[in-house]
Amino acid sequence: MPFATKLPPAPEPPAILKPAGNRVTVSQEPKQKKKENSVKTSPQRPPQILNTVVQSNVSLDSTCSSDSNSSTKKVKPATATVASRRNVKRNGFKPVRVVPDAVDVATVLPPLKRCEWITPNSDPLYTAFHDEEWGVPVDDDRKLFELLVFSQALAEHRWPAILNQRDIFRKLFENFEPSSVAQFTEKKLLTLKINGNSLLSEPKLRAIVENAKQLLKVQQEFSSFSNYCWRFVNHKPIRNEFRYGRQVPVKTPKAEVISKDMMRRGFQCVGPTVVYSFMQVAGLVNDHLLTCFKHHKCKVTTKNEFKTEVKENNETSEMTINNDRRSFN
Repeated sequence: MPFATKLPPAPEPPAILKPAGNRVTVSQEPKQKKKENSVKTSPQRPPQILNTVVQSNVSLDSTCSSDSNSSTKKVKPATATVASRRNVKRNGFKPVRVVPDAVDVATVLPPLKRCEWITPNSDPLYTAFHDEEWGVPVDDDRKLFELLVFSQALAEHRWPAILNQRDIFRKLFENFEPSSVAQFTEKKLLTLKINGNSLLSEPKLRAIVENAKQLLKVQQEFSSFSNYCWRFVNHKPIRNEFRYGRQVPVKTPKAEVISKDMMRRGFQCVGPTVVYSFMQVAGLVNDHLLTCFKHHKCKVTTKNEFKTEVKENNETSEMTINNDRRSFN
């Protein structure tokens, strides 16, 4: 057996430097075990690179496991959708979508602009009366009679006081049914009191009863009190365009014409001022100021406008037919 010569040991391979640091890779080095935490860095890494890694890991999902490998797998930022899906898997409940509370419209929208005689200190009943009734066309006889009585009462009371006693007025005057009021006796008038005080002066009370009687006569002649009133304005509201309250008149030539005709028929306490107040509240004239939101909303025609047109057409047709029959006979 020959003598075995001892060979010199093989030289070690040179070290290879990587751009990320002075990490040495040796060909004979055994494979590394499974990498540890993603935030773990080698002691040779410079401080600047360590700070970059720490800052990038701040945005990661806090619920991610500590044993995930951040160097090989990118982790997306956590969102409400992902969290809700995880809650479904864990708890078995569907995610609840959080909806913000509804915004109060009253706190956002500016207050409505009304006629200048309606102020923030006005009686709420008076404000509601302005918004819902004053200037709105009326074609109901019972309602028109009520508004005529209120217009007469304005000589002794103001609108807020009348509106606060409106239910009492309706109770004492039989809900302003003209046929019932027309039957009031002198004794009945003396009982129309509130806490011992008369509701209105005696001349006004007598005038209301007399006006109820004359209203019944007007109904027989014109088929309704509404037709009688609206024919003075051609069954269309008079639309004024006043910008300031001082421009609104207390009476007009049209009110004087109506007043004279009503007094000629036997109505009492119906002067031009009372009649014009009645025209305003019954909607025969629209005196809402241009800056008031009701000025445009009151621009509507009355039902009687259409009823009168149909009635006139029917009467014309009947007259034509009757004349033809007479000429034929």
